[in-house]
Amino acid sequence: MKLNLNIQPLNTWLNVNNEPLIISGPCSAETEEQLLTTAHLLAATGKVSVLRAGIWKPRTRPGEFEGIGSIGLEWLKRAKAETGLPTAVEVANAKHVEEALAAGVDILWIGARSTVNPFTVQEIADALKGHDVPVLIKNPVNPDLQLWIGAIERINGAGITKIGAIHRGFSSFEKSSFRNEPMWELAIQLKTLCPELPIINDPSHICGNRELIPYISQKALDLDMQGLMIESHVDPSVAWTDAKQQVTPAALAELVDRLTVREPEAPNEAFADKLADLRKSIDKIDDILLQKLGERMAIVEKIGEFKRDNQVTILQVNRWDAIIKKGHAFAKALKLDLNFTEKFLELVHGESIRKQTEIMNAGKAEQGIAAEQHTEVKA
Repeated sequence: MKLNLNIQPLNTWLNVNNEPLIISGPCSAETEEQLLTTAHLLAATGKVSVLRAGIWKPRTRPGEFEGIGSIGLEWLKRAKAETGLPTAVEVANAKHVEEALAAGVDILWIGARSTVNPFTVQEIADALKGHDVPVLIKNPVNPDLQLWIGAIERINGAGITKIGAIHRGFSSFEKSSFRNEPMWELAIQLKTLCPELPIINDPSHICGNRELIPYISQKALDLDMQGLMIESHVDPSVAWTDAKQQVTPAALAELVDRLTVREPEAPNEAFADKLADLRKSIDKIDDILLQKLGERMAIVEKIGEFKRDNQVTILQVNRWDAIIKKGHAFAKALKLDLNFTEKFLELVHGESIRKQTEIMNAGKAEQGIAAEQHTEVKA
């Protein structure tokens, strides 16, 4: 089901001089000199459309640098006047909204730690009522699509129609190369539910280190995201926050030059015809896959009944190990990604467990009813 949102197209409220849209600036505004120097260098690249800077920084523990505060808004105002770049700031409460708007900030964004709390988002939404300002909403820290959607709906419900989402990755217990797992499927689901919603990728927070930013940036553009928010500092080595994930303005310009921007559709009629034929082939294979999954689950139900009747547990670890080993070997032979194959098998196995559990519980319920009826007869 599509989301019922009133959203203006990105190009109607933001003058994007270049493709892709690049929002850049330091993680934190540290000093006036640091911010102004970075802003001028970014503007000189000709690649940046919006200047961002952290004014208030939510930190995990007290005692860490929590942003320069309101004085930084004056620095941003000067940077805007000198470079001509519109500015963007993160807001986490009503007071932040009021101060940022009073300082002439052009775009507000809601951070991941705020999106996770509906009370916080509603407070921000209430403070935005009556204003016509673009608002970007980062995904929540945890992988919860409904929280992300809820935050967007609250801001839209406040009368804000210039809305975009920021995909900055999600926290995960699994160790990986990323600071926050991309979990692209969640961003894709959001885009599917609301095709008109602009989605901007934040490779800095996904990666946590500058080396991986080009890879994530290109993947985001290949998934038809409308832009990138990349943190940039005049000298990242001395940055007060998130030094490893910031790049210099010169490195940013080089990174953007190396990106390939592709169109979502091609005007070529022959291309469209060929693509349609290939998609028909995929549709046929998908139908076969679903049919085979249906046949597999029918057998699973028989196995569940057989186990129930013979008092055998649902899970046999040795059987699952054998499935994984066989799956890995088959995947290698078919040149399938091992991680994808394992996740697919886990999904199928999980559904098999659910079905067998349902059968086991149904059997117990029937036995319970029979016992009650027997007791009633005896009585």
